[in-house]
Amino acid sequence: MDLEYSATEKLFRDDIRAFIGQNLSRDVAAKVLGHKRLSREDIIGWHRVLHTRGWSAPTWPREFGGPGWTAVQQHIFDEECTAAGAPPVIAFGVRMVAPVIMKYGSAAQQQFFLPRILSGEHWWCQGYTEPGAGSDLASLKTKAVRSGDGWVVTGQKVWTTMAHQSKWCMLLARTDPNAAKHRGLTYFLMDMEQDGVETRPLRQITGEAEFNELFMEEARIPDENIVGGEGNGWPVAITTLMHERAGLAFALQARVQVALGELADELKGTTDPVIRQRFAQIAIEAQVLRLLAYRGLTSAMKSGEPGPEGSLGKWLWADINQSLTTLAMDVKGPSAQLVDDKWTYRFLRARANSIEGGTTEILKNIVAERVLGLPRG
Repeated sequence: MDLEYSATEKLFRDDIRAFIGQNLSRDVAAKVLGHKRLSREDIIGWHRVLHTRGWSAPTWPREFGGPGWTAVQQHIFDEECTAAGAPPVIAFGVRMVAPVIMKYGSAAQQQFFLPRILSGEHWWCQGYTEPGAGSDLASLKTKAVRSGDGWVVTGQKVWTTMAHQSKWCMLLARTDPNAAKHRGLTYFLMDMEQDGVETRPLRQITGEAEFNELFMEEARIPDENIVGGEGNGWPVAITTLMHERAGLAFALQARVQVALGELADELKGTTDPVIRQRFAQIAIEAQVLRLLAYRGLTSAMKSGEPGPEGSLGKWLWADINQSLTTLAMDVKGPSAQLVDDKWTYRFLRARANSIEGGTTEILKNIVAERVLGLPRG
């Protein structure tokens, strides 16, 4: 079951498809479809190409420089980019911090940050998780102490994706140690290129080092870089997370559909009933994920805001992707141990899916409480 597109939407899809076909580098597409590592230039290069057409921020309204697309048009764009092997939209800036600046930011913040996110000049990272505050984010210990017309920040973050390449960080820090843990937090925009900020890349089982430890030792943030007001960091942070998970919904389900097709090619001629049953089960779950993404799309179109339903899509995607890559490894047998096999990388990288962007356990709680309305246990 797919969306039934109008004639106008079909023309829009054709326009997107033609633009990608004419402008996406074949070498970059081969990397994406072959699950090879993308360089920073690969990603920013495609972002700049999209920017020339006004498409680098597909979810943004026209008033802030975006294309002003409907939710259905955004979905079409995500599917066409995924199918063609285009690099993903730069999520931390475009999909996560920008909506927060649009909703809570001052006019000065909007005028300074949004054009630089749009052009790709500024890369962002997310300073939330700490060694002792992951799933229970409100327990974070990083502190910001007032100093003159600004703040001095000291603390540590971890699993900070792309921090070593970022210019700015959306940072959650404790500004009132005496308030309840959810109420004493403030959301800052921190310049990463200053004394007192250190990143230490963490090497993963894939061999990459996209995650980092982030250390702040009396780093300075001016008052004008607070978003949403002092002590109001929790609702601002939650807004960021909802946009993160909602933004992932269609992109992730589209990736699953592409991966299913690739795995089907690997399984051609397979007669093993167990393997065929496992594949069928994954295909069914992938279709459920697709339908849930459509439901989330409908909800967002009605309310204008992403809701907690995005947590369900992210949770299901993590399970499906891990099952899919595990099946691929089982089918390939000993050859799956080869580092240059695309499924080897995908299997290893998929281990992080149930942790990053919210652990599966926490997402289940969110779905139970905020989607199903069940009482807290």
